[in-house]
Amino acid sequence: MRVTVGITGASGAVYAWRMLQLLGKHSVEIHCVVSDSGWKVLKHECDVTVEDIRNACHTLYDNDNLAAAIASGSFKTDAMIIVPCTMHSIGAIANGISHNLLLRAADVMLKEGRKLVIVPRETPLNAIHLAKMLNLAQMGVKIVPASPGFYHQPKDLEELVDMMVGRICDQIDIDLHAFRRWQ
Repeated sequence: MRVTVGITGASGAVYAWRMLQLLGKHSVEIHCVVSDSGWKVLKHECDVTVEDIRNACHTLYDNDNLAAAIASGSFKTDAMIIVPCTMHSIGAIANGISHNLLLRAADVMLKEGRKLVIVPRETPLNAIHLAKMLNLAQMGVKIVPASPGFYHQPKDLEELVDMMVGRICDQIDIDLHAFRRWQ
């Protein structure tokens, strides 16, 4: 399976970092693009470097490279996950604005009818946020707020993160076996 992972500057970079680690263990071909703010949050919240991300994926793209493979619908990808996803990115995607590679790759997923999952990490939400997410949901985008459950009785932060990452990947039909499911 070929998956694009977009990482924006919202808090919650731990979800992106853990997703890359777990997808890599499942023989997924990972194509990754990170916004400028995404790099800052990865460093601040996870102490993750460009080299760490490069080593965790098949291809790491420069967000300014609109000629990259993931900018074209003829480059077949199975799904794209944007984790975490800023409200800026949600607004841009919902309005067809694709001034960088991450947004263009999301636009390609929409125009090609492929799976697009966004993981907003914002609270509280205002009416504009909700309206833009509703627009995207009506276009078939899966909206998976970074709101982990507690029914699996997590013992630590890693179990909580793994549960959320597992639920995100469920949306693209990848079972990471990352958490104990409800029985």
